[in-house]
Amino acid sequence: MNRIAIANQKGGVGKTTSAINLATGLAVAGLRVLLVDFDPQGNASTGLGIDQTSRAKSSYQLITGGARLDEVVRATSVPKLDIVPATQDLSAIEVELVDEADRAHRLSAALDQADGRWDICLIDCPPSLGLLTINALVASSSLLVPLQCEFFALEGLSQLLHTVERVRARLNPDLTILGIALTMYDRRNRLSEQVAQDVRAVIGDLVFKTIIPRNVRLSEAPSHGLPALVYDHRCPGSEAYMALSRELIGRLPQTTAAAA
Repeated sequence: MNRIAIANQKGGVGKTTSAINLATGLAVAGLRVLLVDFDPQGNASTGLGIDQTSRAKSSYQLITGGARLDEVVRATSVPKLDIVPATQDLSAIEVELVDEADRAHRLSAALDQADGRWDICLIDCPPSLGLLTINALVASSSLLVPLQCEFFALEGLSQLLHTVERVRARLNPDLTILGIALTMYDRRNRLSEQVAQDVRAVIGDLVFKTIIPRNVRLSEAPSHGLPALVYDHRCPGSEAYMALSRELIGRLPQTTAAAA
């Protein structure tokens, strides 16, 4: 199972929106997808229609040893897409695991229980570079970074890439960067175009060709418990995420992509 962490320590960059809609797009393309909600806010779970009252077992129990993977996985309304929901209990993980020698490897060990059930796993990380994100990076083979088209984008990216290098050096030497996805692009704003150009000049081919536009329907969809690709598959945001999903599949190892 190919594991991809979706991370950016800066909040409000479209990270969870990207996780939900990429997971949906990959499932639509035929891949068996597991989305791990690893953010204490639990927005990915809400956005896929998993009610708070039905999250008795979640990613918190998964990494504290209170439940196995097959006990916490929930089916979603999207065929071939399952989710491990999240609760606010995750916010206490750094304190609870502070004395545990394997604290950075808990998620990796839990996902090892997957046993071929899914082709790909996306991990929606919290907007921080704490223990939860470190767990996700250790558990993953690659990293996808949603990057908002705004002034401070590159500054935050450099900090994240520094963390990736530290994880490679100490915990997961096989971690690669799958790509940078430009989000919240406003074609009416010259700054968005300038940031996009600057990021491509610095990062090069790591930047996906597809750009995710600002789109009201993308913002509306989570309140209905649906991915935008289901809520309104013809809106510009949905069409962009489908294009990004196809581009992502093209960057996956051949064994994973073949499943689509």
